[in-house]
Amino acid sequence: MTYDHEKTYNEWKWDLPDSFNMGYDCADKHVAAGNGGRTALIYEDDKGNGKTYTFAQMKELSDKFGNILRDLGLGKGDRFLIRLPNVPEFQIAFLGGLKIGAVPIPSSCMFKPHEVEYRLVDAKAKLAIAVPEYMAAIDEVKGNCPDLKNIITVGEATDGKLSFEELMEKASPDLVMEDTKYDDMAFFCYTSGTTGPPKGAVHLHRWTIGNDPSAMFWNHYQEGDILGHTGDLNWIFPLGNGFLYAWRHGMTTFIYNGRFSPEVWFDLIQKHKITNLASVPTCYRMFMQLEDFDKKWDLSSLRHCISAGEPLNPEVVTGWKKILGIDILDGIGMTECMVYLSNQRDMMIKPGSCGKPQPGHKCAIVDENGVPLGPRTEGTLAISADDPGLLKEYWNKPEKTAEGFKNGWFLTGDTLYTDEDGYYWFAGRGDDLIMTAGYRVSPFDVESAVNSHPAVLESAAVASPDEIRGVIVKSFIILNPEFEASDELANEIQAHTKAMIAAYEYPRVIEFAKELPKTPSGKTKRKVLREMENEKFAKAKQ
Repeated sequence: MTYDHEKTYNEWKWDLPDSFNMGYDCADKHVAAGNGGRTALIYEDDKGNGKTYTFAQMKELSDKFGNILRDLGLGKGDRFLIRLPNVPEFQIAFLGGLKIGAVPIPSSCMFKPHEVEYRLVDAKAKLAIAVPEYMAAIDEVKGNCPDLKNIITVGEATDGKLSFEELMEKASPDLVMEDTKYDDMAFFCYTSGTTGPPKGAVHLHRWTIGNDPSAMFWNHYQEGDILGHTGDLNWIFPLGNGFLYAWRHGMTTFIYNGRFSPEVWFDLIQKHKITNLASVPTCYRMFMQLEDFDKKWDLSSLRHCISAGEPLNPEVVTGWKKILGIDILDGIGMTECMVYLSNQRDMMIKPGSCGKPQPGHKCAIVDENGVPLGPRTEGTLAISADDPGLLKEYWNKPEKTAEGFKNGWFLTGDTLYTDEDGYYWFAGRGDDLIMTAGYRVSPFDVESAVNSHPAVLESAAVASPDEIRGVIVKSFIILNPEFEASDELANEIQAHTKAMIAAYEYPRVIEFAKELPKTPSGKTKRKVLREMENEKFAKAKQ
């Protein structure tokens, strides 16, 4: 059946039931409807180990984990940190928490101890769950986290930690569900900004309902689909599209626990007959670099592809379509409101465009006061403040929440414009946030880490164009007088930074400078440095 965007958009009405639990909605309702035997999850790791789970199994396992959390003293509104890679225990823990009204906080396994500590302390988390490989960071900071009462290990438990496997073996499968409302807090994800520490974007149980248009018209789930997302579940794009939205609609998902490589993922698509692929532009560019990939792998199962996390260049869209006959539907979103603006099924694609607002999502390009602007005028992308897929607030930061909402809109910080046909086009970040390979990187975090090296007097971190990753993190560094610039020192600063912050945040390029452009008040003008990098990149391509 053909999808008429304009008609559907104009007729869309939200259905938000008063009592609603995201955990029940993503597993239990399918069992209640007689579909418990349907495959919910296909799992494989980089050693070739794999397992599949039905919705009935996921219901029972998450019920058990909900009882474990209750027995450990967690209840409605209590937060717990998930520090797990792409393993089935992630979904089990996440849904189990939702079912009792507790609040899971997914967290990247790449975070360093101080980044883990900040999240545990800021959220007042009562519990953390991790695999042994990523437990050291929690061990290092647990003494500074007064609210952290229990730590669960998925795998061999040591040093008095609780064993996930032993707890699950003893736990009751009979769970009394918490009576949550659609506007109760469900989970939150921390998001980086250009200044200050990360902010916890609080999402409500209504979040999956609020993203139904994404599931229907961007992801275009169909009966029998197998969806594979190349990202880690602890980021909101795969968390939604590769888990929660898909399970709400009864779809089968595939997760892989291992480093991304295009060859491995083509193997996985071929092996598991993946039909829907979700990824970031960096990965699609890496796919496209493999010569004759359509002849080396059987990719005939693929029928639908989506992309988000950063702008997707038109060459990849047209090249992918030419080789595989499939459009990559690009979308734009953020931790606060995910993808609500996208190219959609049956819609004419303008390569390079972000598409149009999905049904149910009211968007506009506005000025600094939240006043809508006309076509071809750059401004800030905004979404209606009453959108059910939008965050409620930033955890414990009312001043930051107030900054984001103006004149009935939530301001995203992205600079876009619309054309005469109502298509949206990305022009850049309205702030200095760096979007690289699908990750959001705060220049503040990078600069803080770089500046802690004894050789560094001052630094500025900006986005520098890159053929594969879209942009990379680059640091301009002024050295203390007693140090001299060298490749060896640059490598040393990079290694120092890697030890301080997550691997995706470190500066891949360092340029030593005599001075940095400043405002009259002394603030670094990162925009000037960005423009210099863009000009150099453009000249190099000529």
